[in-house]
Amino acid sequence: AKCRACGPGYATPLDAMKGPREEIVYLPCIYRNTGIEKPDYLATVDVDPKSPHYCQVIHRLPMPNLKDELHHSGWNACSSCFGDATKKRNRLILPSLISSRIYVVDVGTDLRAPRIHKVVEPVELFWKGNVANPHTSHCLGSGDILISCLGDPSGNGKGGFILLDGETFEVKGNWENGEKVPPLGYDFWYQPRHNVLMSTEWGAPKVLADGFNPADVARGHYGSRINVWDWSTHTYIQAVDLGQGSIPLEIRFLHNPDAAEGFVGCALSGAVHRFYKTEKGDWAAEKVIEVPSKKVQGWVLPDMPGLITDILISLDDRFLYFSNWLHGDIRQYDISNTRQPKLVGQVFLGGSITKGGPVTVVEDKELQCQPEPFVIKGKRVPGGPQMIQLSLDGKRLYVTSSLYSGWDKQFYPDLVKEGSVMLQIDVDTERGGLKVNKNFLVDFGKEPDGPVLAHEIRYPGGDCTSDIWM
Repeated sequence: AKCRACGPGYATPLDAMKGPREEIVYLPCIYRNTGIEKPDYLATVDVDPKSPHYCQVIHRLPMPNLKDELHHSGWNACSSCFGDATKKRNRLILPSLISSRIYVVDVGTDLRAPRIHKVVEPVELFWKGNVANPHTSHCLGSGDILISCLGDPSGNGKGGFILLDGETFEVKGNWENGEKVPPLGYDFWYQPRHNVLMSTEWGAPKVLADGFNPADVARGHYGSRINVWDWSTHTYIQAVDLGQGSIPLEIRFLHNPDAAEGFVGCALSGAVHRFYKTEKGDWAAEKVIEVPSKKVQGWVLPDMPGLITDILISLDDRFLYFSNWLHGDIRQYDISNTRQPKLVGQVFLGGSITKGGPVTVVEDKELQCQPEPFVIKGKRVPGGPQMIQLSLDGKRLYVTSSLYSGWDKQFYPDLVKEGSVMLQIDVDTERGGLKVNKNFLVDFGKEPDGPVLAHEIRYPGGDCTSDIWM
């Protein structure tokens, strides 16, 4: 408020916590693999309890193509541009995981009714960067947009990046310099005060495109490393190995821009690792949380991992949250001591081990009995909790249930038939604790063109998984 010529976002993470309550959210909605031949779309959902349209989709922006697989999104400008009054957070960057298109969506003209501003065709990524399958998008303080990619145009793994001009949204080329590039890519986060960018590894696109085969892990087609980049020279300098087949997905530095540590969630190993800068100046990691697999009958494998698919950190760096997509729970940890996270909240929202289902748990190191199926407003929810987004003040956690259409179809066929949901969890920010808001349900099974898979959640004014402070 004191800044006379501020750019987008907030001066500090703690300032962001005082920002206004979210009133609408954006979610990409996916039809690929559902059997419905319609384009994916961006949904605008009303989340204002005072609104007559509370928990309703109030606008749908269909893409001009089929089978894009919209996935994660980012902004043309965020708090990294706070000092630049010429910048506005008015474009949502929406990469397509399978088609390799990038949609630039105008949310500035009408927040509640976004429109397409520009389409970057896949050939631009192929020719100018020799990359494909774009995933995570972050804006840079320079005004440009950096997008991580999973592979090359042939579907092989390749952990490269593409740079978009922040004004014209033209592909400028690769961000990385030098010949060394990681064999796989996925998510990333950067911390300029420590001259570092960290990226993670999912799998080779042609291997994961249509489902998960456990044998591909042993063949080395899935990731196991945090990849460390020199921020100023854009060169790949170090790999931190987290163990074969761990599949490290979402990576988050602490929000404090001085912090030289953060956390990464590993899907298959069910572990959260703390990564940190050593006294020597390089980077290392230590396992600080482990979700034990459950011994089961009636499932594809005898051991069922939790499958940690999304993690986030509250803006005050006090709590860590993550979702176990297969076991069906969301967890909240107090990370006041980052080396010893303490479980303070847990809630089950479905999953593969609920009572009365096809899976019997024969050995469980955590639970005394299988959890009850999750029912809200009379609806038994298919699938498990997946993408999460926290309100700026840390008091509301939004959850969706779709991971990726090819894997949804394999692990939760009912989810593909019935559509995903968005739920909201009330958070105790004093002592810790999670409680489902029983009045909040967005049922994407009731969409006009048929059930759809809603994925990542974004707020127009920025959120704790897209804003980075310089």
